[in-house]
Formats: sequence, structure tokens, C-alpha cells
Amino acid sequence: MTGTSIRGMPSTGAPRRATIRDVAVEAGLSRGTVTRVLNGERYVSPAAREAVERAVAKVGYVPNTAARNLALRRTHAIGFCVHEPHALFLEDPNIGSILLGANSVLSAADFQMVSIVIDSLRDSERVARYLSGGFVDGAIVVSARQDDSLFDVLHRLSVPATLVGRPPEGITMPWVGIDNRGAAAAVATHLLATGRRRVGMLAAALDRDSGADRLAGFRDALGDRFDPELVVELPLYEYTAGRAAMTQLLARAPELDAVFAASDAVAAGALEALRAAGRRVPDDVALVGFDDSSWALRCDPPLTTVHQPARVLGERAAQSVLAQLRGAPADLDGSLLETHVVVRGSA
Repeated sequence: MTGTSIRGMPSTGAPRRATIRDVAVEAGLSRGTVTRVLNGERYVSPAAREAVERAVAKVGYVPNTAARNLALRRTHAIGFCVHEPHALFLEDPNIGSILLGANSVLSAADFQMVSIVIDSLRDSERVARYLSGGFVDGAIVVSARQDDSLFDVLHRLSVPATLVGRPPEGITMPWVGIDNRGAAAAVATHLLATGRRRVGMLAAALDRDSGADRLAGFRDALGDRFDPELVVELPLYEYTAGRAAMTQLLARAPELDAVFAASDAVAAGALEALRAAGRRVPDDVALVGFDDSSWALRCDPPLTTVHQPARVLGERAAQSVLAQLRGAPADLDGSLLETHVVVRGSA
């Protein structure tokens, strides 16, 4: 049975949304004055502003942001694009910290963040269609690969975007990152300084800047002592891959006395493999990771590692995208945040 609304019209059962006109009637002001108050314009009397605020609270007015965004051709949404398998997106604490840092900045600016995980070619095609549909005003890109199709889409659409990490060769876009090569050299140098002589590496994610640069830094630090036979490559910064790669490295070089794992998750997997092989850490084999993530503190002993400011990376990336939306020139030179070696019990 239908009821009767307060205006004498049949009710459909759904509450009517309050409008600017309702606010104006309640406040005793013109719709133009109410609109100026709601838009945050300065030239409104304090009394009028207070009256509008009381009226908004009383009638339950909620701005129609969809209509406003349509008029402005803005969505007030930023895509957080991560090119990783779904499982790794949930497992990697660095991605989570970058995401939270970006979200804190976007939230303060009244922007929504849309998480976009690219796990396959089909995902890449879907994301391309989504971005082409104008559903976001900009994008933050994490874990991009060399020849990533996402770069072509962003370039074609002229979407304001910032990359977390150094852009691949041939790609020009704003970015924020760390000196992965220098940081890897520093932690490998620490291993050598403790007297280790046969130092191996579990080198992950060589198809992106972070992994390739960490291997290059390891090679820099070892110099003439670098032995390619003591390097095992693995595709992802992943715990299970680290365990399998460490087992492989031990079979190849049972006499090694130190290992640099390209991430803390990889190092945690390596630690399990070392224990299974009867190797004590750090007595028999020193082990270091990279990230200073929660993985490092879960391990026993806790991992010596490289601290990188993951949350700040997310904050800076979000600030960069918002600056581009305000019309600021894109900073194509990029910016590097500081890292440092954290020495713990594993080395």
C-alpha cells in the first residue's frame, strides 16, 4: 500500500533527497547564496554561512557530487594501478604501505582511490578500457614492467600519472623512488665487511627497475668477487619463490656463506630453506633482505635489511598526481627518497 508524502503526493517508499532549494527555504536565503556557501566562496557573510550550515544539517542535504563532477568533467578519483599477481598484492607489505600513504594524501584532498590490480593480459585490456572510459582523473602506477602496455594507454589519454619507481627506458613520466642500486651495494658491502667470502644472491623481478638495479648494485659491491653461478633468478618478490631459489642455490654452491635476497619476503623463504638444509643463520650463512617490511621482524633471527620509506613513496606519488591536476608542470626528473641499512641478527 502506498503512503502519502508531506507534499500530498503518493510516496514510492524511497526517501526524497533534499535539494539546494530545501536548504534555501529552511535558511531563508536565495539559492544563489546557498550555492556560494556550499562552493566555499569567500564573499558570504558569516551569518549567511551559519544559517546555511544549520539548514544543511536539518534537512539532511548531501551534495550531488556525481552531477558536479559531470559538469566539471572530473571524477575526483585516482587509480592505484599495481601490476602484480593478486596473491602478491595481498602478501607484499610494501605495496600495502605505498597504498596507505597514497590514500592518506588523496583522502585529505577529498579524492577517492580506486585500486586496480593487473594480473594478466586480460586484466591489461580491461584496465585499458576502464581508463579510456574516463572513470579516473589520474593514476599512480606501481610495479610496472619494461614494455608495459599501461604506459601506452596513459600516454594516449594524457592522464596525469606518476610512477613509483624509475621509468623504463624510453618512458618519460613523473616518478618517485629510491636508489635501489646504491642501497643494494650498501647491504652487500655490509656482508663483505663481516668477513663473508662466498656471497650469493636471490635476484627477483629483473623485468622491472627495482629488481634489475638491485642485481646491478650487488655486482658493483662484489667487483671481482662477483660469480654469476652464485645468482639465482626468480620472477617475483615472493616467499615461496625465495624458498625454492635458496634450495637451488645451496645445491649449486653448498660452500656459500652469505646470501643477499632481493626482498624480505624472498629472504624469509630462503631462511626456511636454510633451516631445512641444517644451515644456521648467521653462524653458517649470513642472510640479508631488502625493504625493512614486517617480514623482516617475523623472521628468527630478525633480518638485516634495507629500509625503504614505502608509505612516503605513496604520499609523494599522490601529491605529484594532484599537483598535475592543478596544472603544475610534471616533474620528469623524478625524486629519490633516502634508504639505510638496518643491521639485525641475521647478518
